[in-house]
Amino acid sequence: MPMIPLGLKETKEIDVREPFKDFILEHYSEDGTAYEDSVSEFMDMRQAMRTPNRDNSGISLLFQYYNQLYFIERRFFPPDRSLGIYFEWYDSLTGVPSCQRTIAFEKACVLFNMAAIYTQMAAKQDRLTSTGLDQAVDNFLRAAGTFTYLQENFTNAPSMDLGPPMLDMLIQLMLAQARECLFQKLQLQTTEKCDFQHMLELAQEAAQVAEVYMSLLSLITVPEVKDYVPLSWVSLIQVKKEHYLALSHYYCASGLLTKSLANLSSTAQTVLSYLHIPQENKKNLILEFEPEDESQRKQLGVAHLRSALLFHEESQRIYRMCRELRNKQALFQVLVQAHTLTLEMYADVEEEDEFNTMYEAPNITPSTKFQLTLTPPDFAHLPVEDLFKQLGPVAIFSAKHHWTAPRSIQLQRANNSDTGFGFSVRGDAPVIVASVDSGSLAQFGGMKDGDFIVAIGDRDVKWSPHEEVVQLIKDAGKCLSLKLVTPMHKNNNVHHSHNSRIKGTESIKESKTSEKNQSPSSSITPSRKQIWNPFKKHQRDHELCYNHMTTT
Repeated sequence: MPMIPLGLKETKEIDVREPFKDFILEHYSEDGTAYEDSVSEFMDMRQAMRTPNRDNSGISLLFQYYNQLYFIERRFFPPDRSLGIYFEWYDSLTGVPSCQRTIAFEKACVLFNMAAIYTQMAAKQDRLTSTGLDQAVDNFLRAAGTFTYLQENFTNAPSMDLGPPMLDMLIQLMLAQARECLFQKLQLQTTEKCDFQHMLELAQEAAQVAEVYMSLLSLITVPEVKDYVPLSWVSLIQVKKEHYLALSHYYCASGLLTKSLANLSSTAQTVLSYLHIPQENKKNLILEFEPEDESQRKQLGVAHLRSALLFHEESQRIYRMCRELRNKQALFQVLVQAHTLTLEMYADVEEEDEFNTMYEAPNITPSTKFQLTLTPPDFAHLPVEDLFKQLGPVAIFSAKHHWTAPRSIQLQRANNSDTGFGFSVRGDAPVIVASVDSGSLAQFGGMKDGDFIVAIGDRDVKWSPHEEVVQLIKDAGKCLSLKLVTPMHKNNNVHHSHNSRIKGTESIKESKTSEKNQSPSSSITPSRKQIWNPFKKHQRDHELCYNHMTTT
């Protein structure tokens, strides 16, 4: 029985060299040419992401690119302007292009392709073995989990295949196919001497598969979905619904016609008592859902065989009506083989039942012992390093934050002076000027409270810890050269924290929940930071004043 895999969304190549280098010069006041290797590496990663392998290596590549977008979004996509970079992706079902400037759209499309590869990996498994079926179930559940994450965390999608109605349908399609694989695994475990209770359980499991495909058909009829889903999908789902209804009646008949009521265990009798769905009386309907004697048992079994034959014939009729399905010989063989088995069993009992009244079989209660659990994407299992780490901690040096252009100051103490430079520092990565003493060298040099120290001499210290910066200041001796930036009013009240989350206004929006769950890397900000004042020369070097900091 074939499965339904999804095709990948396609995208065009994008050249971000000039926009990124210009933004680095304008926003970060650094030479963009120094980051050419980083820009090229990002573009190579995107180029490889366009045509990933349809296996776990392709999934890993998409995860790595998705995690790198976490940093790219914060480095180069401010909320109040556009760099003129457009992401264009084609709908996976219709081929219609959609174009947006937001990186959230890029991330959503990458997630969709992750799920699509999972569906292709599931569809190509060897489902004649238990191992292959287990792998197929795992991949279908991963696809459903990825679609669910996409649906919950991204809104206002510009393309049809990312819309909520389509994602609803795709999630249920993956769950239906996972449940179908579980039923096929039960079939593999069935032996020729399978007991009565197991046959009835198979009947209910098959009815459950038919029911989920029936529910899936109702989702496909939604206007936002029905005009875009391929006709072959609809026909195959209809075929599967009829096929598994037939199997549910077949397995029920197999149990009833091969086991005497006198030999049933108490557990089997309980299963039989709840096997059928109570319904209003119909002409020729067996009124006793639970047979009370051998005659009723055989009549009920034959009625289920007749129902199985009707459903088999309907599944083959739908198969013949779809041109694309007619090319799938494997599907045709499955349908014919199941129909033949039912005909052979019916031929064996037809002579005995030839002159008896023809009854209509009651519907079988859908039931399952399998609980399906979605597997959401695990972004943390493939951490990546920020390609533009040299710009500084992304929580501070990001596209959303603003600061003045770097300025250099040089503080020179007299040779016979015992006074310090007149400022204290706190925090790390980057170290911040905590206070500037009135009338000190630092004040005359232009230092301000809250300045970030980005370089000492020729050494970049944006990533340096507190203790290292303090030691560099001490080692400077009488002459201290600093490079400082001053935060502007837009982010004066935002204290740096490696765990902060920066969001912008996007056409396709990403929720804050996803931001917290999918960060590819994190670091810890201590709750207490040292303040060191080089102006107070005569204090003990290890005298500390602690300033409580908060993290967001």
